[in-house]
Amino acid sequence: MRIGVSLPVRELENDLGAIKAFAQAADDLGLTHLRVPDQVIRPGSGHLHEPMTVLAYIAAVTNRIELVPSVIILPSRQTVLVAKQAAEIEILSGGRLRLGIGVGNSADEYQALGQDFRTRGKRCNEQIELLRLLWTKETVEFEGRWDRVSGAGINPLPGRTIPIWIGTSADPAPSVIRRLGGQSDGWFVICPPDEYLRIMENIKGEARRAGRDPDAIGSEAGVAVVGPRESEWQDRVVGWREAGLSHLCLRTLGGNLSADEHLSVLQRVVNEIPT
Repeated sequence: MRIGVSLPVRELENDLGAIKAFAQAADDLGLTHLRVPDQVIRPGSGHLHEPMTVLAYIAAVTNRIELVPSVIILPSRQTVLVAKQAAEIEILSGGRLRLGIGVGNSADEYQALGQDFRTRGKRCNEQIELLRLLWTKETVEFEGRWDRVSGAGINPLPGRTIPIWIGTSADPAPSVIRRLGGQSDGWFVICPPDEYLRIMENIKGEARRAGRDPDAIGSEAGVAVVGPRESEWQDRVVGWREAGLSHLCLRTLGGNLSADEHLSVLQRVVNEIPT
């Protein structure tokens, strides 16, 4: 199981030195990936940087750690622009991007960005198809319901098909299960462990129906190491490992920590991860 950490940007706010120090500490400590949440415009959700921008900054100050926006609200954004931004981060980081996407639940954010909230699921399916074409072909011919590209492509190409992981609700709808099994490289788990195996088996069933390898679909849950569940975090790590999770994300957010405290907690828990 690959273990990473969420960048606590809501509490580090505009302290770029602290953001850099946390990302570099996670890299130096051997954590496998760094997750950054998404927000463009939303009421009452706190201080949050745009993830593609902040990850471009982090790409320049880290060496090995995988960079994971989790998750970009894809249907609220222009597909070709996301493809270009992702390709740039992939190149700037030396091949360390894993793109997390989702459809979100804020109609207000969709309205502010000029996109249709009601068709977001179907549009997401189309966008995934176009993203992969744009990352692998110099010239793309694509005629979709929402996007059309003819005789053009992005340059430079990222050098590979960037992994696409999908965020869901705790109990994904059948359409989301089909998207996970039919199109994703992995999913971000919100459900409790006792529901995980049932949902994962449904995803694998959809993968088989789509002619895909069901065992190639990864899964990642989060575990808070501070706050109300702090005393449980090691048991939760063990439980998720036993459930067969491929990735896990530790979170230092939620304990109202200072920048220095985030670093000290991170260093401590890495040494206490159960083997």
